[in-house]
Amino acid sequence: MADTIFALSSGRPPAAIAVIRLSGPLAHDAARTLAGSLPEARTAALRRLRHPRSGDMLDDALVLRFDGRASSTGEDSVELHCHGGRAVIDAVLAALDEVQGLRVAAPGEFTRRAFENGRIDLTEAEGLADLLEAETETQRKAALALAEGGLRKQIEVWQDAVLSLCAEAERAIDYDEDNVPLDPMLLRKCRELAAQFGEWLARPRIERLKDGVRVVVAGPPNAGKSSLINAIAGEERAIVTDVPGTTRDHIEVPLSLGGVPILLTDTAGLRATDDQVEAIGVERAVKLVEAADILVWLGEPYDVPDHVRLIEVHARADQADRAITPAGSLAVSSVTHAGVKQLLERIEALARSLVPAEDQIALNRRQAALIDNARDALDAAALATDLVVVAEGLRQARVALDRLTGRAGVEELLDSLFGRFCLGK
Repeated sequence: MADTIFALSSGRPPAAIAVIRLSGPLAHDAARTLAGSLPEARTAALRRLRHPRSGDMLDDALVLRFDGRASSTGEDSVELHCHGGRAVIDAVLAALDEVQGLRVAAPGEFTRRAFENGRIDLTEAEGLADLLEAETETQRKAALALAEGGLRKQIEVWQDAVLSLCAEAERAIDYDEDNVPLDPMLLRKCRELAAQFGEWLARPRIERLKDGVRVVVAGPPNAGKSSLINAIAGEERAIVTDVPGTTRDHIEVPLSLGGVPILLTDTAGLRATDDQVEAIGVERAVKLVEAADILVWLGEPYDVPDHVRLIEVHARADQADRAITPAGSLAVSSVTHAGVKQLLERIEALARSLVPAEDQIALNRRQAALIDNARDALDAAALATDLVVVAEGLRQARVALDRLTGRAGVEELLDSLFGRFCLGK
């Protein structure tokens, strides 16, 4: 029998209301030891909570009861909506800790039970984890779409399609003794489903939305990189001097532009140097330029690196000797802030093209890898000349989709995933 667990599920006290959750086979009996009686299922009722041994009053709380499969965890559960002061919360938690058969929940254990009891699948659990970590509106919407079952519903459509193709292949194998040729329609359906997977794999991934689009500001020493970073950040995040080589290592500034997370990165000036420390910074800067999602170049136009998403900036445009802006460059002054708004608009437009649209389900690396496996299996089936090979390709595709939802072969992922959740979730 599973343990009965409890934990504070709302935010840190003090607060107006604190929600304490219990889940497990003893949840109802344990709650009765404090509340005396429980209301009808899924109905809130006011109860006076008392200590199970001393009988001392703990709090007046709203109590909600949930039964078995109808609860969020898929097992009997109770919510105690108490006053949100620290003393009240500590007293109620201490009282529950004295009830035999109860223990404090581990981080993410409520959600893990929901997964294990079939209330959610693995993609929805991943969405919930992302939702807890969301810091921008775009991140919140993407995580919510996943948590509410957007990908799960699509996977169910794919699973039904693969299962139907498996049935067709098995029926054909049953008649193989009569030398029935491969049905070209079966192979065509395999190709069409593989193409659907390919379309999903071509979409922008969730990682840039979670980690931020890396925008690297690069150029030679004294080009105005650190000043520009400070002007954008609104504070002195980078040291600014007239001494070449001041910036020895990269500095990262997280920003949100129109809800799109950005990781703005200042780099060491690109030049040849005999200074060992500066040389390390230059080497790192070169690697950052190569790995940049968007490159903001503050050097001369004839030195500009080859990059797919490039913004050429004519920095220090307020200085008299830099009054002429080269063609294709954006004039910017970190002193007067002229051009800074236009620069941010360009960065945002490029960054938005790299992250999923707000109405689009985005895949993470694990999900994309498994969908890629399913596509490869279907592509192999579509090219096969033997029915048994076709059936095996379809079986492999079905296994990949089962791993995608957590039906099979994901035990090694669970501790890592649910460890991302807070206590009481």
